[in-house]
Amino acid sequence: MAKEKPHINIVFVGHVDHGKSTTVGRLMYDSGNVDEQAMRKLKEKAAQLGKAGFEFAFVMDNLKEEQERGVTIDLAHKKFMTDKYEYTIIDAPGHRDFVKNMITGASQADVGFLVVAAAEGIMAQTKEHIFLCRTQGVKQMGVLINKMDVAKWSQETFEKVKKEVGALMAQVGYKADETPFIPICALQGDNVFKKSENMPWYKGPTVREQLELFKEPEKPTNLPLRLPIQDVYNITGIGVVPVGRVETGIMKVGDKVIVVPAREGTGVTGEVKSIEMHHEQIQEAIPGDNIGFSVRGIGKKDIARGDVLGHVDNPPTVVSEFTAQIFVLNHPSVVAVGYTPVFHVHTAQVACQFMELQKKINPATGEVMQENPDFLKNGESAIVKLKPMKPLVIEKQSEIPEMASFAIRDAGVTVAAGKCIDLVKKV
Repeated sequence: MAKEKPHINIVFVGHVDHGKSTTVGRLMYDSGNVDEQAMRKLKEKAAQLGKAGFEFAFVMDNLKEEQERGVTIDLAHKKFMTDKYEYTIIDAPGHRDFVKNMITGASQADVGFLVVAAAEGIMAQTKEHIFLCRTQGVKQMGVLINKMDVAKWSQETFEKVKKEVGALMAQVGYKADETPFIPICALQGDNVFKKSENMPWYKGPTVREQLELFKEPEKPTNLPLRLPIQDVYNITGIGVVPVGRVETGIMKVGDKVIVVPAREGTGVTGEVKSIEMHHEQIQEAIPGDNIGFSVRGIGKKDIARGDVLGHVDNPPTVVSEFTAQIFVLNHPSVVAVGYTPVFHVHTAQVACQFMELQKKINPATGEVMQENPDFLKNGESAIVKLKPMKPLVIEKQSEIPEMASFAIRDAGVTVAAGKCIDLVKKV
């Protein structure tokens, strides 16, 4: 069996209608991952639905409702092989209602492409997506400045948008000089898979070439084992099979494990009997592996989505309160003490109450702007103290960053995002 290529999850994000799905579809098609016949069918379908020009988007948006509305709703996963890597492409929705899926997508991704339309430049969601990618741990970003045909292939427009987006990325901590900016026209295929003849001034890589240039993400195998539970199944003949993705550490068959907070908040322990990935039995699982596993000693009613598995000698941290740095993205009014929205932390959804607003800080530099503010509004960043309404597993950013980030949602909208910087263990 040939050695497996390193695997990278990549997410395409950006404002609605800026061409994410079309870019991905064009990449899949030009690289031979979607055949002529399938493409022709999609083209006919697009025309029938009065969506001519959307055929490439349909490669990813294969849900019927999406094709009729012309927006991406669910997270589509597609494999894409390069000479060096095996990519899983997560096409994240840009549409407002679908930001929750976007968070899930970004939190699974190692690298990301932000798609920005040349003529429109930065939109409200462009900011939100850059910020979410950063807080959700997408370490490497590339920026695709799309619809260059509309901008008459102008280098000047490209440089202007590049400068604006670069400044925005620097604010949240991405290094602009390490970020590739690629001018593309996804619909016609310029600089996606093939070099553009319309932009001879651009000397950098195409999207396809950039995929080879991203660095292989380091796997945090040296950190303690953390595996948030996504689902729990009862399979005849095997028993209880929890499913989830290893975030950090290594899980081996025979390991003594604990799942917390679990039933009654005390946790349950067991022994790993078998691990399965892509329908094959494996002896050990490492970060990034999506696995199903069976555990001796744990019943179906004992554990649920949102619980986290670790080794018995280093159990996941259950907190009674925690301190976090948050960024308010989109709150209808203001955030004040007593506010109790739902926090999405790894696979858990737990209401947490704002106990103290300790200090308002400059999101770009981290300097303190105001002590004990009365409230926080959109665009502001702060250090706050929070109390979960039921037991919650979260870790410190400085210790296990993969388990420290969260999004705050209220009435179907992402109002803020952040990361845990300190905590009080539940006794």
